[in-house]
This record gives sequence, C-alpha cells and structure tokens, in this order.
Amino acid sequence: MRRSTAPSCRTSTSNALGLQCAPSQALYTSDPDLVIREAPALNVALQRGWTIAIPDHLGPNSSYGAARLGGHITLDNIRAVQNLDHLNLKNSPVSMAGYSGGAMATAWAAALASKYAPELDIVGSAYGGTPMDLAWMAESLGYEPHPVFGLAMAAALGLEREYPERMPVTEQLNARGLEVRDQIANGCTNEILRGGTGLSAPMVASTLSLAEDPVTREILNENSLVHYRDSVPNAPVFEWHSPTDALVSVPAIESTNRRYCDAGVPVTSLETPTPDHLSAAVLGLPAALDFLDARFAGVPAGSNC
Repeated sequence: MRRSTAPSCRTSTSNALGLQCAPSQALYTSDPDLVIREAPALNVALQRGWTIAIPDHLGPNSSYGAARLGGHITLDNIRAVQNLDHLNLKNSPVSMAGYSGGAMATAWAAALASKYAPELDIVGSAYGGTPMDLAWMAESLGYEPHPVFGLAMAAALGLEREYPERMPVTEQLNARGLEVRDQIANGCTNEILRGGTGLSAPMVASTLSLAEDPVTREILNENSLVHYRDSVPNAPVFEWHSPTDALVSVPAIESTNRRYCDAGVPVTSLETPTPDHLSAAVLGLPAALDFLDARFAGVPAGSNC
C-alpha cells in the first residue's frame, strides 16, 4: 500500500492548552479562522490510492519556527503509522509533501531522514514556498512596518517556546508588544496576520538587544535549512516557489538546491508563474503530486539542477 505524509502548511503559535490550530484538530472544524484551506487537495491524493497521515508538526507547544523539531516529528509520525499493524503499512514506500509552514517540516524531514530514520523507504519529497532562512525572515519582515509582521512575531514566540532559556522574547516586549502577543499567542494564521498587520519589532519591543544576541542568531541558524550541513536527502526532491516570493528567501532555496545537486540528490525545481506566496501553492501542487506519483511507480527521477 502506498504511504504519503503531507505536513500541513498552517502556521500557529497556540500553546499546549490551545492546540486548535494543529492539523489533528483543524481538519475537523468549519471555523473559517481554523479550517485548513488546502485540505480538499488531500482528496486528490486519496483518489490516487495513497494513505495520508498529517502530523502535528509544530509539536506539543506549537513551536512555529522550530523547523528542525518539525522534521523529527514528521519522521516519527511516519514510524508511528507504519507500526500500526491493522493499517498494513509496515513496509510501504513513503513520500512527504508540504507547503510554507508544512514545507519547513517536510524539507527538514527529508534532510534528516538518512541519519534520523534510515529505515524508512522514502521515495521522494515535495515542498514549496519553504522558509529556509529564519534570520532573513526576521530581518525582512521584522524591522520595518510590514503587512505580515505577525508571521515573524509568531516565529519568535514559537522559538521562545522551544528554547525558553536561550531566547526569552517576552521579557523584551513593551506594553504594545505584550498586547499583540496575547492576541496572537494562541491564534492560527488569520489571527496572527490580523494581530501583526503593519507592525514592526521596534514598535512592539522595548529593546532589540535579543535580536543582536549571538545566541539568537545561533537558534535561527539551527532551524534554517540553508545552514544545515550534516546530511542531505536520501531520495529525490521536488521543490517549487515563486521567483518573487517576498515571504521567503529565494536565494536560500536556490543555494540549498545547488548543495543537494552537488551531493548527487536528484532535484527538480519549479518556478511558478506568479508573483506571490499563496498562489504559488496552488499552481505548483499538481506537478508536485505527479512527481510523487511517479516515484511511487518506480519511475527514475530526473533533475534540472
């Protein structure tokens, strides 16, 4: 039986007591602020005969930004599903897919698999709009008023949850920052975007010393795939993005693709004919599904490195 794990592209900073944004919860809601809008695409995969598992890849503390954690959770999720005897998936091939926040988990899982889960028969990974450089994200979305500043702040709060001793974000927030934090801390994507619209780090923080702290940079780099050098994917990769995506670092994506190609990983990269992050998700998805279908069929993967 075929096996595909597709991390959601939802982003969230909800705490351990408010996991309504997690895919395991959001898949079953009709709340417009919580619903996973890409969920209908799962029907396409099911029609192809795939078994699908969607991990709560932000972890028990909803640590958005802690991308390496998401990679480990994704691989552990595959192991868990394959160990459920009644599903008869023990030796099935595996693919992984995700976009945006889900792409962070997928791309990290692909990179970690050869060392962390070498027993898994991963045939391919597909991810798009992937944030591969969190420092770039902080600098691009954080220091000047920005329409999606909420994403940068959510990532900072998520990293604080995962690294509370090393990255104490909350103690540096001013009164306005604490108000915004309370508004988005347990929110999903819509609340996060609304709460941070037009804001910047200087507007919500009493000091920016944490942003200049080498430890902060270290944490950002630890969760930025562009800086990870310990292993590369052990299966073909399909990657897609808008060449003018303003929410992720396109140079970081291109650099990571080149590194994988140089290491012998078959990489197919698709630049979607759209200027923005959200529409690229839709335009690249059919090709991503076809790529994974070919891997399940045993067709050798090409590369356009």
